[in-house]
Amino acid sequence: MIAAASAVVVLHAGEPQQELDNVIVTARRPMKEIGIQKTTFDSTALKENVALSMADVLAYNSSVFVKSYGRATLSTVAFRGTSASHTQVSWNGMRINNPMLGMTDFSTIPSFFVDRASLLHGSSSVTEAGGGLGGLVKLGTAPDMPEGFGLAYIQGIGSFRTFDEFGRITFRNDRWATSTRVVYSSSPNDFRYTNHDKKLNIYDDDNNIIGQYNPTERNRSGSFKDFHVLQEVYFTPGGGNRFGMSAWFVNSNRELPMLTTDYADETDFDNRQRERTFRGVVSWDHSRSSWKTGLRGGYVNTWLAYDYRREMAPGAPMATMTCSRSRVNTVYGQAEGEYTPSRKWYFTTSASIYQHFVRSTDRSSAVAPSESERIGYDRARVEFSGSVSAKWQPTQWLGMSMIVREELFGDRWAAPVPAFFVDALLSRKGNLMAKASVTRNHRFPSLNDLYFMPGGNPDLKAEEGYTYDAGLSCLVGEADHFSLSGSATWFDSKIDNWIIWLPTTKGFFSPRNVKRVHAYGVELKTGIAWRPLERWLFDFNASYSWTPSVNIGDKMSSADLSVGKQLPYVPVHSSSFTARVQHRGWSLLYKWCYYSRRYTMSSNDLSISGYLPDYYMNNISLEKAFSFRPLDLQLKLAVNNLFNEDYLSVLSRPMPGINFEFFIAVTPKF
Repeated sequence: MIAAASAVVVLHAGEPQQELDNVIVTARRPMKEIGIQKTTFDSTALKENVALSMADVLAYNSSVFVKSYGRATLSTVAFRGTSASHTQVSWNGMRINNPMLGMTDFSTIPSFFVDRASLLHGSSSVTEAGGGLGGLVKLGTAPDMPEGFGLAYIQGIGSFRTFDEFGRITFRNDRWATSTRVVYSSSPNDFRYTNHDKKLNIYDDDNNIIGQYNPTERNRSGSFKDFHVLQEVYFTPGGGNRFGMSAWFVNSNRELPMLTTDYADETDFDNRQRERTFRGVVSWDHSRSSWKTGLRGGYVNTWLAYDYRREMAPGAPMATMTCSRSRVNTVYGQAEGEYTPSRKWYFTTSASIYQHFVRSTDRSSAVAPSESERIGYDRARVEFSGSVSAKWQPTQWLGMSMIVREELFGDRWAAPVPAFFVDALLSRKGNLMAKASVTRNHRFPSLNDLYFMPGGNPDLKAEEGYTYDAGLSCLVGEADHFSLSGSATWFDSKIDNWIIWLPTTKGFFSPRNVKRVHAYGVELKTGIAWRPLERWLFDFNASYSWTPSVNIGDKMSSADLSVGKQLPYVPVHSSSFTARVQHRGWSLLYKWCYYSRRYTMSSNDLSISGYLPDYYMNNISLEKAFSFRPLDLQLKLAVNNLFNEDYLSVLSRPMPGINFEFFIAVTPKF
C-alpha cells in the first residue's frame, strides 16, 4: 500500500539535538501486518527508569489490565476482559508462559532488558501463536547499539531503602555485536499505609469506648532481592545471514507480604518465594530479495520454591507448613519462512515445538514422610504449533490475509484455527485505514489445571471461541513539526468451556469447565507529538478500553448468582495517559492510569469485601541531561503516587502511598 507517512522525531534527553529538514516518507505498507491490531511501545517508554518492570510499562502505556500485588510481587496482564492465562507472552520468538500456571509474571521482566515490545490484540495474536484468547505480548532484544565500545551505569535510590542498579557493556563493529546487561534491585519494602481492614478502639479515662480509627501499619514481610543478567551476541558474516544468541538468568528472593487482615507478628513466620530461571535462544536468519528463512532453538530451566514456616508456640522452632518445589525444563525449536513472489502476494509458514518436563512436589511436615513424595506431579508434555498464511494486495487500497494454524498438546490435537484479516485505505488524506478480522481460537488447560495435587482435573476440555474485530485508524501531520494518530476498535468474543477453580465437598478446589463468557467492548488510542520551536517537544499519548466480560453460561445451582455478572477482577473501564515535555536536555514526564471497580466475587456482591473501588494513579518525573567531554550524565527525580492515593489493586494487599526515587546515569564517551 503506498501511503505518505510523517512523524515527529523524539530524542532521548541527553542526546545531541540538531535541526532536521522536513522529510515526507513514502513507503509501501508492510504486507505482513495486513489487518493486524497492534500496539508498539517506543524506547522512551521502555527505558524510562531502571526501577520499572514490564508490568509498569504496560499499565501506563496501554489500556490492558495489569493486576499487581505491589512491587516485586505477582503482576499479570489480561486483554479484553479475559484472564492472565489467556495472554500469550513471547521473548525473542519463544513463548515464556509458565507451563504449570499458563501465565507470566511481568514483575520479573525488567523493562531495561527489552528493546522491542508490542501488543497483538485479540485475533492478531494468531499470527504468532495459538492460545491468546485475549492477545499476545511480544518482547525481544536487538543489536541496536552504537559502533565501538559502550558503557552505561545507573544507580537508583528510592523510598523504603530501595536500591536499583543497572550496568551495560556493549561492543559493535561491521560483523559482531555484543551486549551484557545486569540489573540488581533490593528493598525491605516496608512502606506505611492505613489499614482499612482493621479498627482500633479509642477509650476514655474510664475505659469506655468513645470511638474507633483505622491504624497506620507497615508493610510486613515484603522484602525482595532480584538479580538479572542478560548476555547477547550477534554475528553478521554477510550473504544475508545473521546469527544471534541471547541468554537471560534470573535469581529472585522475595517475601510475600502479609495481608491487611492478618493479626500475626511478622517474626512468627517466614513466607518466602525463590526463583532461579535461565532462558536461552539461538537464532539464524537468512534473507534474500524475495524470500527469508530462519531457525531458532531455545531452552528454559526454572526452579521455583515456596516456603511457609510458622512458630506454633512461643520460643519453639518454626514448623514447615508448606515446602513446595517445582522444576520446569523446556526445549524449544522453530523453523519459519517467508516468500514474496510479487508485489501482490506474500506467503509465510512456521512450525514450532516445545517439550516441557515439569516436576512439582510439596514436602510439608503436615504430610507423613511416606506420603510427601506423592503430593505433586511429574509430567512431560509436547506442544506443537504450525501455521501457513497467504496475504494478497490486489490494489493499493485493499489487503486481505488468511492464516490457518494447527496445534498439538500432548496427545490431543486442536481443531484447525483459521483467521481472516482485511484492511482498506479509505482516504490518503489522513491515512484513514479500516481493519477487520475474525478468528477461531482455543487454549488448552495448563499442567496445574490437569494434574495439580490435590484437585487437578485431567478431563478438562480446551477453552475455545470466536473473536471478531473491526476498527479505524488515522495518521496526519508534518514531519518534524506535528503528528496526530488515532485508532478505534470494536471487538466481540464468546468463549466456551471457560475454566474456573471451584470448591469441592472434599475440602479443596478443583478446576471445571463451567462457564460461557461473552467479552466485548471498544479500544481507543491517540497520540500527539508537537514541536512548536526548534528545541521544544510535546508528546501526549492516551488509551481507553471499555470491556464488559460477562458470564452467560447456565446456572450451576439455584444459588448460583454469577450468571449475567461481570467476571471477578476484570474492570469494565481502564485507561492510561502520558504527557512528556522536552527542552534543552530537560524532560518532564507525567503518567496517569485508571481502573474502574473490580468485583472480587462472581456474584458481583457489593459487600465490603465484594469489590475494590476504582482508583487513579499519578506519577511524575523530572530529568536533566548534561553532556561533558568525557561522559554524559543524567539526573532524574521520580515521584510515584503523586497525590498519595489510598488504593488496593488486589483484595487485602496493601499498596504504598507517595514515594520517591532518584536516579543518576553515567555514560562514558569512548
